[in-house]
Amino acid sequence: MASTAVQLMGFLLSFLGMVGTLITTILPHWRRTAHVGTNILTAVSYLKGLWMECVWHSTGIYQCQIYRSLLALPRDLQAARALMVISCLLSGVACACAVVGMKCTRCAKGTPAKTTFAVLGGVFFILAGLLCMVAVSWTTNDVVQNFYNPLLPSGMKFEIGQALYLGFISSSLSLIGGTLLCLSCQDEAPSRPYQAQPRAGTATAPAYRPPDAYKDNRAPSATSASHNGYRLNDYV
Repeated sequence: MASTAVQLMGFLLSFLGMVGTLITTILPHWRRTAHVGTNILTAVSYLKGLWMECVWHSTGIYQCQIYRSLLALPRDLQAARALMVISCLLSGVACACAVVGMKCTRCAKGTPAKTTFAVLGGVFFILAGLLCMVAVSWTTNDVVQNFYNPLLPSGMKFEIGQALYLGFISSSLSLIGGTLLCLSCQDEAPSRPYQAQPRAGTATAPAYRPPDAYKDNRAPSATSASHNGYRLNDYV
């Protein structure tokens, strides 16, 4: 019962992490304009994501444009794209494996493959969380380094966007949920009663067998006694 509850908790956290990873991948809020220097008061704010860059006007209008050339993008952005896409794919596979392997489902019930699927789901969720963590950490480090670069103009500096914070939370949920799924599938070895084994050097005594004359608790008859050379009259 306790392992089932742990599995449900792990799957719920991992599922939330998968949804957050998908949202983080789609949102353009990875970098936002830094309001420093001459950009303290501005009517336009720039946002950059993995797939598009957007412009937000003070009137509340959003204008977004998708990146048209893949090869023209910076290599760190290409790497972040690949990591996030692989993380989303692994999360989907992990979700399917976890549903099959959970004890509360009827898929592959009563077979040893059920536990295997649950462990695979946990491992895939952990890998997906690690990939998402690497992508958002890499981007965060790049944003911070450019922000404190004195040679970079203030108009080209960006701050950490909301999508990066969501990415950190989502990757942490995937890691925790995957770990709980793996821990809930630890098999407990069944306890067997101890049986003493005879030693190889000791010889066992043969079983006692009563004489044929005393079987079934019967005394020897007069006929059998006479055949042995004895008569009862000689002793009376």
